[in-house]
Amino acid sequence: MGLLSLLLRDPIAFFLLVPLLLYSVIAHEVAHGWIASLFGDNTAKSYGRLSLNPKSHLDPMGTLALFLIGFGWAKPVPVDYRNLGSSRRVIVAVSLAGCVTNILIATIALFLLHFYPFRANHFFAPVLLITAKINIVLGSFNLIPIPPLDGSRVLMAFLPYDAKYKLARLEPYGFFIIVILLWTGILSPVITFVQNLILGLIGILLNG
Repeated sequence: MGLLSLLLRDPIAFFLLVPLLLYSVIAHEVAHGWIASLFGDNTAKSYGRLSLNPKSHLDPMGTLALFLIGFGWAKPVPVDYRNLGSSRRVIVAVSLAGCVTNILIATIALFLLHFYPFRANHFFAPVLLITAKINIVLGSFNLIPIPPLDGSRVLMAFLPYDAKYKLARLEPYGFFIIVILLWTGILSPVITFVQNLILGLIGILLNG
């Protein structure tokens, strides 16, 4: 994503970009908690995680990774799925809330680039483009059905109990599984496919 090179090349654009990217990962997590609260689970609210205060959300390693590799994370917002009942619709809505939020942010950024004052601006054009790219990465990556990513919650909503239990047991090892799959390149076609779907959806939204 060239974030650090942007700092050297254009410090003003970089510092415009910083809050947008930080709030992209924050908004992802807040969206989970907010949608959960609409359906009766106030766990995130009771922990003060519906706040937009960065101190409540930012993970040091996730923030560093965001600027080093173009993908990062915040501290997961706690959701007690037992409070949401057994409705698949509700579970899927809460699980997808973060990804949908990232897709909306990317859509807004690309929409603004349709207008000449933003597209031609030396500061705003690269900021909006990188914001869109990283939010598409965040949205698509989290749709992968490997715990603890959001896609696994969506998948579990449709699995029988035994399969759901086996998938949930992978969560403590999920990070290492994801790293291995990324390192071997196995996930690359999946991420590219999902990103293309998201870009197609954004294209439909922007161009009718």
